[in-house]
Amino acid sequence: MFTIENAAEAFINNKWVLCQIIFAVYMVILAVMDIKWKQLPLKLLLSGGFIVAAGILCGREIPAVILAAGGAVGVFFLIISRISGEAFGYGDSILILIMGIFVGFWDILYLLMAAFSMAAVFSVFLMIRRRFNRKSSFPFVPFLAAAYIGGMFIGGY
Repeated sequence: MFTIENAAEAFINNKWVLCQIIFAVYMVILAVMDIKWKQLPLKLLLSGGFIVAAGILCGREIPAVILAAGGAVGVFFLIISRISGEAFGYGDSILILIMGIFVGFWDILYLLMAAFSMAAVFSVFLMIRRRFNRKSSFPFVPFLAAAYIGGMFIGGY
């Protein structure tokens, strides 16, 4: 029988999974916005900090230095955005910073490898169909979201 005690116990035992699901929903919302408007509202983007804070409180046992190093990856991408004249958008870089703090250094590297690989395959597909040239661009957040959700399903983090 379903009771409040059972629900509370299920929540306590699965805190990290619930935080992951909330973060996945956040990523999907950002991906849809990036596809639709090709930009991300800063307030919504920064609201991910609350999810990161909740993720830290969810009891995942990961050293703070690994989380900080994951954030440093995002700072590196912010520098790339600045140097490239925003060829790689600030919104993408801020999201990578938030994701890096949420999942940690090693997981953000795996996540970025998967996202860039999917984006490369997508680019090749567009080039073959002759709908892509040097000046073309496409949103990157959907690839980040797909990599995160895929990693979540295979139990990567």
